[in-house]
Amino acid sequence: MKSLPPGLQSHLDGGATTLCNCWKLARTDGTQMGFTDHDRDLAFDGLNFEAAAGFTASAVESSSGLAVDNLDVLGALVSGRLGEADLAAGLFDDAEVEIWRVNWQAPDQRVLMRKGNLGEVSRGATGFSAELRGLAHRLNQPVGRLYQYACDADLGDARCGFAAEASSGTVTGCEDGRVLTATGLGGFAEGWFARGRLRFTGGANEGASMEVKMHTPSPGGATVELWQAMPRAVSNGDTFEVTPGCDKQFATCRARFSNAVNFRGFPHMPGNDFVMSYPASGDANDGASRS
Repeated sequence: MKSLPPGLQSHLDGGATTLCNCWKLARTDGTQMGFTDHDRDLAFDGLNFEAAAGFTASAVESSSGLAVDNLDVLGALVSGRLGEADLAAGLFDDAEVEIWRVNWQAPDQRVLMRKGNLGEVSRGATGFSAELRGLAHRLNQPVGRLYQYACDADLGDARCGFAAEASSGTVTGCEDGRVLTATGLGGFAEGWFARGRLRFTGGANEGASMEVKMHTPSPGGATVELWQAMPRAVSNGDTFEVTPGCDKQFATCRARFSNAVNFRGFPHMPGNDFVMSYPASGDANDGASRS
């Protein structure tokens, strides 16, 4: 049961109310922004809550168990701080959200209704729908390691230990926002950057990154194909950095990176055929290990 501030409780007891909803978003990059369904801007906690953002919210489903509480937040892309390119770039992925019920005549009279994170976002040219997940959704996230052939570390992280140096390049051509021709990547074997990550250091996509699907050397440079188109237009002269890729196989770790000692998979685990095999007549059953 929520305890309401005395001022808000008195306002509710009066019968006629002046209430609205406010949403506070905190992105993973530290940017905070506020929105409200009231017809004018509001401000509290040092943050301005923008009225002209076109936000509406569905009914909130709550439960007393461990089920995840969900609601949908709908909006039209009419705010200068909410754009399709930012949504496509993933800037709002897993953003923390607070939902407040506020007396718009006295914003200090308010109560926190829900707190959670943004989940699945469906977007279009003029609007979006975002799922807001309650705090219990963290209980649905898998944790721990899997017993598998492939390595579960990322190339260059602390568990991998390999010093993955990024190479710089400059865009000389772009097709469909994801197939780039570039200079500065000469001398690398085909596929060296496949499964790596390309991050733009200049141009409209500065700071945005995308995984590399294919890398093919070409005279004077290379062709780099990304898995998805960049959220903003890519222009000739845009600069980027790209890191090598790894298919997370033991043979690649040993031959390409000489890092077998840090391989985080289980390359010698028995396969299905071995597990289901059994001694047969004529086998040398001397108690030794089976090859």
